[in-house]
Amino acid sequence: MVKQQNSFQKGSIRYIVMKEDDVFYAVGLEFNLVIEGSTKEVALFNLFEAITGYIESAKKANLRPRVLNQKTDEEYEKLWNDLIAGNPVESPYKIFTFGRQLV
Repeated sequence: MVKQQNSFQKGSIRYIVMKEDDVFYAVGLEFNLVIEGSTKEVALFNLFEAITGYIESAKKANLRPRVLNQKTDEEYEKLWNDLIAGNPVESPYKIFTFGRQLV
């Protein structure tokens, strides 16, 4: 699979929302962001807010677009690949949703 290269004009981010114990987490794979929340909806909302702030800060700092295309943590990359392939997920996490969001 060819990964899309994010730029300051367009791009997308893969995300996974999961729960471990009593905490919900939303992971933004391309930016290596892991955000928590009290519910799955709050965690996902907080993730998208963090992504917006991340992109705005990178633009203001005049950083190169490569900061928008980080190498994804291997654990989350494997989890993503298992999810899209429909494989059983061997993980301590309960997965609620996953997908791709335009940024």
